[in-house]
Amino acid sequence: MNKRPTIVIGMVAGLIWAFAVIGGAMRLNMPFVPAPVALLGAFFPGGLVTCAMIGRLAQRRFFDDESIDGQGFAPGSAASIDQKVLTNTIEQMVLALAIWPFVALTLGGQVIIAMGLAFAVARVLFWVGYHMSPPLRGFGFAATFYTTCIAAFWSLVVWAF
Repeated sequence: MNKRPTIVIGMVAGLIWAFAVIGGAMRLNMPFVPAPVALLGAFFPGGLVTCAMIGRLAQRRFFDDESIDGQGFAPGSAASIDQKVLTNTIEQMVLALAIWPFVALTLGGQVIIAMGLAFAVARVLFWVGYHMSPPLRGFGFAATFYTTCIAAFWSLVVWAF
Protein backbone atom coordinates (compact mmCIF):
# COMPACT_ATOMS: atom_id res chain seq x y z
CA MET A 1 0.00 0.00 0.00
CA ASN A 2 1.32 3.44 -0.92
CA LYS A 3 1.30 5.59 2.22
CA ARG A 4 2.52 8.77 0.56
CA PRO A 5 -0.90 10.11 -0.53
CA THR A 6 -2.15 9.94 3.07
CA ILE A 7 0.99 11.67 4.30
CA VAL A 8 0.77 14.36 1.61
CA ILE A 9 -2.86 15.11 2.48
CA GLY A 10 -1.88 15.46 6.13
CA MET A 11 1.04 17.71 5.27
CA VAL A 12 -1.09 19.98 3.07
CA ALA A 13 -3.74 20.17 5.80
CA GLY A 14 -0.97 21.03 8.27
CA LEU A 15 0.22 23.83 5.99
CA ILE A 16 -3.30 25.26 5.80
CA TRP A 17 -3.53 24.95 9.60
CA ALA A 18 -0.26 26.89 9.98
CA PHE A 19 -1.45 29.80 7.87
CA ALA A 20 -4.81 29.82 9.67
CA VAL A 21 -3.18 29.89 13.11
CA ILE A 22 -0.73 32.69 12.29
CA GLY A 23 -2.99 34.72 10.03
CA GLY A 24 -5.99 34.30 12.31
CA ALA A 25 -4.03 35.41 15.36
CA MET A 26 -2.67 38.45 13.53
CA ARG A 27 -6.20 39.47 12.52
CA LEU A 28 -7.52 39.28 16.06
CA ASN A 29 -7.86 42.66 17.64
CA MET A 30 -6.33 41.66 20.95
CA PRO A 31 -4.62 44.00 23.41
CA PHE A 32 -0.82 44.10 23.42
CA VAL A 33 0.81 41.22 25.29
CA PRO A 34 4.51 41.74 26.15
CA ALA A 35 6.77 39.07 24.65
CA PRO A 36 8.01 37.65 28.01
CA VAL A 37 4.44 37.17 29.23
CA ALA A 38 3.29 35.79 25.89
CA LEU A 39 6.15 33.29 25.76
CA LEU A 40 5.27 31.95 29.19
CA GLY A 41 1.69 31.42 28.04
CA ALA A 42 2.78 30.01 24.69
CA PHE A 43 5.08 27.30 26.02
CA PHE A 44 2.80 26.14 28.83
CA PRO A 45 0.27 24.12 26.73
CA GLY A 46 3.06 22.28 24.92
CA GLY A 47 4.72 21.65 28.26
CA LEU A 48 1.54 20.07 29.58
CA VAL A 49 1.29 17.77 26.56
CA THR A 50 4.95 16.83 26.98
CA CYS A 51 4.26 16.03 30.66
CA ALA A 52 1.45 13.72 29.58
CA MET A 53 3.73 11.96 27.11
CA ILE A 54 6.49 11.47 29.67
CA GLY A 55 3.97 10.24 32.24
CA ARG A 56 2.47 7.78 29.75
CA LEU A 57 5.89 6.36 28.93
CA ALA A 58 6.78 6.05 32.61
CA GLN A 59 3.49 4.23 33.24
CA ARG A 60 4.14 1.88 30.32
CA ARG A 61 7.66 1.15 31.54
CA PHE A 62 6.52 0.54 35.14
CA PHE A 63 4.00 -2.09 34.09
CA ASP A 64 6.20 -3.80 31.47
CA ASP A 65 8.68 -6.34 32.84
CA GLU A 66 10.68 -6.21 29.59
CA SER A 67 11.42 -2.49 29.87
CA ILE A 68 11.17 -1.70 33.60
CA ASP A 69 14.97 -1.52 33.90
CA GLY A 70 15.29 1.01 31.09
CA GLN A 71 15.60 -1.30 28.11
CA GLY A 72 14.26 -0.17 24.77
CA PHE A 73 10.65 -0.84 23.94
CA ALA A 74 9.71 -3.59 21.51
CA PRO A 75 9.76 -2.24 17.93
CA GLY A 76 6.28 -1.38 16.70
CA SER A 77 4.77 -1.53 20.20
CA ALA A 78 2.51 1.21 21.54
CA ALA A 79 5.30 2.19 23.95
CA SER A 80 7.76 2.44 21.04
CA ILE A 81 5.34 4.76 19.25
CA ASP A 82 4.96 6.88 22.39
CA GLN A 83 8.76 7.13 22.62
CA LYS A 84 8.97 8.28 18.98
CA VAL A 85 6.22 10.84 19.57
CA LEU A 86 7.98 12.18 22.66
CA THR A 87 11.30 12.41 20.82
CA ASN A 88 9.72 14.33 17.96
CA THR A 89 7.85 16.58 20.38
CA ILE A 90 11.09 17.46 22.18
CA GLU A 91 12.68 18.25 18.81
CA GLN A 92 9.75 20.53 17.98
CA MET A 93 9.98 22.21 21.40
CA VAL A 94 13.69 22.94 20.87
CA LEU A 95 12.89 24.46 17.48
CA ALA A 96 10.15 26.55 19.09
CA LEU A 97 12.51 27.71 21.85
CA ALA A 98 14.94 28.92 19.19
CA ILE A 99 12.38 30.72 17.01
CA TRP A 100 9.33 31.77 19.01
CA PRO A 101 10.99 34.57 21.02
CA PHE A 102 11.80 36.40 17.78
CA VAL A 103 8.27 35.76 16.53
CA ALA A 104 6.84 37.19 19.75
CA LEU A 105 8.88 40.37 19.34
CA THR A 106 8.06 40.88 15.67
CA LEU A 107 4.53 39.55 15.18
CA GLY A 108 3.19 40.09 18.69
CA GLY A 109 2.24 38.20 21.79
CA GLN A 110 -1.20 37.18 20.54
CA VAL A 111 0.41 35.27 17.65
CA ILE A 112 2.74 33.33 19.89
CA ILE A 113 -0.04 32.47 22.35
CA ALA A 114 -2.15 31.14 19.47
CA MET A 115 0.86 29.18 18.24
CA GLY A 116 1.33 27.66 21.69
CA LEU A 117 -2.27 26.48 21.88
CA ALA A 118 -2.09 25.18 18.32
CA PHE A 119 1.19 23.40 19.13
CA ALA A 120 -0.46 21.46 21.97
CA VAL A 121 -3.44 20.46 19.83
CA ALA A 122 -1.21 19.44 16.91
CA ARG A 123 1.04 17.35 19.15
CA VAL A 124 -1.96 15.46 20.53
CA LEU A 125 -3.20 14.87 16.98
CA PHE A 126 0.28 13.66 16.01
CA TRP A 127 0.25 11.25 18.97
CA VAL A 128 -3.24 9.91 18.23
CA GLY A 129 -2.61 9.72 14.49
CA TYR A 130 0.61 7.79 14.97
CA HIS A 131 -1.20 5.21 17.12
CA MET A 132 -4.04 4.88 14.60
CA SER A 133 -1.75 4.48 11.59
CA PRO A 134 1.76 5.94 11.17
CA PRO A 135 0.89 7.85 7.95
CA LEU A 136 -1.80 9.74 9.90
CA ARG A 137 0.92 11.45 11.93
CA GLY A 138 1.60 13.71 8.92
CA PHE A 139 -0.97 16.34 9.89
CA GLY A 140 0.23 16.68 13.49
CA PHE A 141 3.84 16.93 12.39
CA ALA A 142 3.14 19.47 9.66
CA ALA A 143 0.78 21.53 11.82
CA THR A 144 3.55 21.90 14.39
CA PHE A 145 6.58 22.27 12.12
CA TYR A 146 5.07 24.47 9.41
CA THR A 147 3.55 26.86 11.93
CA THR A 148 6.97 27.52 13.46
CA CYS A 149 8.72 27.78 10.08
CA ILE A 150 6.12 30.07 8.52
CA ALA A 151 6.10 32.28 11.61
CA ALA A 152 9.91 32.49 11.43
CA PHE A 153 9.82 33.51 7.78
CA TRP A 154 6.97 35.97 8.34
CA SER A 155 8.86 37.48 11.29
CA LEU A 156 11.97 37.97 9.20
CA VAL A 157 9.95 39.77 6.53
CA VAL A 158 8.29 42.04 9.12
CA TRP A 159 11.62 42.74 10.82
CA ALA A 160 13.49 43.43 7.57
CA PHE A 161 10.86 45.66 6.02
